[in-house]
Amino acid sequence: MACGSLAQMSSWLAPTAFVDRTVVLIGGGSGVGLCVARAVVEAGGQVVLGGRTQQTLADAAADLGDGARWRTVDTSDADSVSAFFGDIDIVHGVFTTAATYVTGPMRDLGEAEAATPFESKFWGQYRVVKAALPRLADDASIVLMSGAASVRPPGSAPAYIAANAAVEGLARGLAVELSPVRVNAVAPGTIDGNLWRTRDPDVRRAAFGQYVSAATIGRLITEDEVAQSVVHLLLNGAMTGSVVYPDGGYTFR
Repeated sequence: MACGSLAQMSSWLAPTAFVDRTVVLIGGGSGVGLCVARAVVEAGGQVVLGGRTQQTLADAAADLGDGARWRTVDTSDADSVSAFFGDIDIVHGVFTTAATYVTGPMRDLGEAEAATPFESKFWGQYRVVKAALPRLADDASIVLMSGAASVRPPGSAPAYIAANAAVEGLARGLAVELSPVRVNAVAPGTIDGNLWRTRDPDVRRAAFGQYVSAATIGRLITEDEVAQSVVHLLLNGAMTGSVVYPDGGYTFR
């Protein structure tokens, strides 16, 4: 599902909301990250897109126009992440969606497989924030990516569930340590978007059906809806140490 335009964002997002602000979006070449990038650029800001695939980043930046630039980065490699930030003068916002991991029951996964959500999703974001520290503006905002499974486990992915909960704990801890920089987390439900399109169709149908029956709104979440939550956290100066759940009521049902 394609990202919407600024006009489809909430009414509080002014056309100049991101003027003179630079937002780093690792994983910003596609999916939710690209939707956030589009909102930032259309509201007058600059984005720096990061990821592992050059062509994806180049295509996204070309589509976004003069407000976007890109470079490759591997969040599993601290030196790569440090080099990514090397010539960025100042950072007003950070959001990372890039992660690759395996999920499954404890009885079926080896230790190395079970560790992948922590290594990629938790430590990947940790590395990005650490590398960004010297360049963060005093009023910068960091948004970490968790998932609704942190508070309503789907049943057979304990390490993945724990990794999401750890990301939310990291957001709270960093909100205290990095103050006045604001740090929050977004924990979406199952998204009908880029990530799930790459998965086995039978697995996708089963997961989608389960989620639709569990969410109070009776449907999946869109990439735009998650992006709107991220933009809110980037801009709202009163938000820090919080977790926002754009999940259609999944977590409290």
